[in-house]
Amino acid sequence: MASKQKEENWTEEIICPICHEFFTNPISLDCGHNFCRSCITKSREKDINSCPECRERFPRRDLRINKVLENLAEKARQAKQVPKVKENQQTCDDHGKELKWVCQTENKLICETCKDSPGHGQHRELPIEEAIEMYKKRVKSSLESLIGDQSVEQESEKKLKQKISDLKEQAASLEKHIKSEFRELHQILTAKEQRLLSDLWKEEKRIVEPMEKHVQEIQERLKSIEEKRSSLQTLMEQNDVQAFLKVSFGRKRRISDETPQISTEATTLSAGKFKGPLQYVIWREMINSIDPAPASLTLDPNTANPRLILSKDQTMVRLGDNDQEILDNNERFDYWYSALGSEGFTSGRHYWEVKVKNKTEWEIGVARESAGRKGKIDSCPVNGYWTVWLRAGKIYFTTSTRSDTLNVLPLKPQKIGIFLDYEGGQVSFYNADNISHIHTFTHTFTEKIFPYFCPGMNTNGDNSAPLVICGINKC
Repeated sequence: MASKQKEENWTEEIICPICHEFFTNPISLDCGHNFCRSCITKSREKDINSCPECRERFPRRDLRINKVLENLAEKARQAKQVPKVKENQQTCDDHGKELKWVCQTENKLICETCKDSPGHGQHRELPIEEAIEMYKKRVKSSLESLIGDQSVEQESEKKLKQKISDLKEQAASLEKHIKSEFRELHQILTAKEQRLLSDLWKEEKRIVEPMEKHVQEIQERLKSIEEKRSSLQTLMEQNDVQAFLKVSFGRKRRISDETPQISTEATTLSAGKFKGPLQYVIWREMINSIDPAPASLTLDPNTANPRLILSKDQTMVRLGDNDQEILDNNERFDYWYSALGSEGFTSGRHYWEVKVKNKTEWEIGVARESAGRKGKIDSCPVNGYWTVWLRAGKIYFTTSTRSDTLNVLPLKPQKIGIFLDYEGGQVSFYNADNISHIHTFTHTFTEKIFPYFCPGMNTNGDNSAPLVICGINKC
């Protein structure tokens, strides 16, 4: 086995790397690589003066035969050795020679004979080593591009995961808030239920106890009657006159003389108190316990534009035909037909509703105390206004830089609800008819916040209806 491996090793050294046959007239280049004379001559005929193995240039001069390799090759041929292709060496299916070139035109590996064939005359070919370097550069470029894409995708993934985490945290917080709100409502309802049941039990006791006492008295009288009836029944069976003489027969008493009379009212529970519109009664009582309950707001006449007309109770505002002769002051709006509420808020949660029925234009919301009121000032958050408004049948809101149209609501609101959570930094708007959400602003409030009202223009006379602040018993 060792002898055979040794034989294979030395025969591999006398095989031409171009034709893959035992050397014929082998020549040695200055770089140390060896080739058949005919093989290297073909390379020179193509004006290629570089080693096919290492690409080192060699001078254009007559090449000398390597006698040692020639003798060894001849010895191998005489021994009838067969040239063995190196392990893992790929060979051409057509010529059986090593695939040492890459044809870029056809994008495939070729041998030296394929390369020299007429069909590859105009093709672009590279030695495998150079092709590998070229492809490595391309792969490196693609790899760097992929690394860049990977970095972008990883950053996008990170941001999206963070947003998902934030949303889940927000959802958990809102879930906690919802449960807390309903827990409070349950506690209120439970307390009112227990109070009403206690009242019922007290009234039941007040009415039933005297009646039970009367029942006991009646039972005692019945017992006495039964004893007397039995005695008389026994007497009826006697024929001795002396026995009858011993019995005292006085005036017959009527049971009604001894039975107290109970009035109808005293034997009836109060259906009006314990039945009736119970749910409505409890709801009305709960108003004082709900946070926030609908606020009973009024308008501040000192802030109203001179053309606005306020009701006597200062809960309605509409646009008049002309300016009123009223004193101007720093608080009054002089360009926009607007007014503020008389009460501002620096803490807490507050909710109020505004009737906008039969109106084609309006603007409502909140404004900070320092917001400008003189001249043409855009009512946007940057200027201290958080509002929504109706124009041409669409509801709008203003961001810091532009106005946006809200989605078309399925029903035109007749009332708008405004919710202010000062510490929570939230102003939300609702269709108060069904408490469906319209829009929410978020902001960190640092000064007093006032309700804001603007009934809108009345150019064609179709917007004369007033804005009405709805109280608990109004709207």
